[in-house]
Amino acid sequence: MQPIIIVLIILVVLVFIALIKTIQVIPQASAAIVERFGRYTRTLNAGLNIVVPFIDSIRNRIDLREQVVPFPPQPVITQDNLVVNIDTVIYYQVTDARAATYEVASYIQAIEQLTVTTLRNIIGGMDLERTLTSREEINAALRGVLDEATGKWGIRVNRVELKAIEPPTSIQDSMEKQMRADRDKRAAILTAEGIRQSRSSPRRARSSPPSCGPRVRPRPPPCGPRARPRPSARSSRPSTPETRTRSSSRTSTSRCCRRSPRATPTSSGSCPARSATPSRASAEPSGTSAAASPASTPEATAATAATGERRKRRRHARFHPRPAMERREEPPVS
Repeated sequence: MQPIIIVLIILVVLVFIALIKTIQVIPQASAAIVERFGRYTRTLNAGLNIVVPFIDSIRNRIDLREQVVPFPPQPVITQDNLVVNIDTVIYYQVTDARAATYEVASYIQAIEQLTVTTLRNIIGGMDLERTLTSREEINAALRGVLDEATGKWGIRVNRVELKAIEPPTSIQDSMEKQMRADRDKRAAILTAEGIRQSRSSPRRARSSPPSCGPRVRPRPPPCGPRARPRPSARSSRPSTPETRTRSSSRTSTSRCCRRSPRATPTSSGSCPARSATPSRASAEPSGTSAAASPASTPEATAATAATGERRKRRRHARFHPRPAMERREEPPVS
């Protein structure tokens, strides 16, 4: 009885192993490659799958989700013969499990080497300044080349990013010094501009009148014409042309006398400085004209006397101007 029990136990174990190999559960977003006697048969998708035990075998399980692979820094030479280290990150996704298994031995290593060669080719045609400022252009060029090359491998490259671009230490020091010099230059320019504006603003404020302030009405000349004074309600005397003329002459005369401290109005109301003064011709004795040179004529003597009189009147009117109503036109000089 004992050998029979041992055989039964062996058979049960074999059946259990066969059931385990027959039923295959594939998780979501994964795929499995099935081979029969070493030849590709089918691809198992997510869910419960049944295979022939001891005949069908699962060679590889592939994750169909998007993968992120960071690559180590790679030394790249720019167009101006500078060596920079560039870190790259690639986002890819397997779209065909059969092609990813049989078309390339190791698709991750193939993507890494293709990225390095393409990056060196792109950076070799740029200088350092353009390399630092053209990341989007480099990313787009890398993605185009990788997507075209990895399409037959059953892989789709979604994004390529440059994580870091590190120039040499000497170049970094030179860039820092240049940036510092530019900032010092801007600060000096702004300081000088502020000092210049602060010095010129008081002069502008003094020279330019206020644009929005109240306007000051200019005062009339001290002895110029004034408006006729209105008769007050207290005075019961009727106003006549003679009284108006008399009052206006008194007002203008008193103003002229107040203007000149040495002049005092007389009882008749006229300024003594305006009273007629004897001219040079009348002040001179009669014997002076008789003693003139024989070449002088009476007309020349009269013209000389008139000229002196006009000069005297102009000098007098300059220091004691008359009101507008009392001014009269002088005869032109002959």
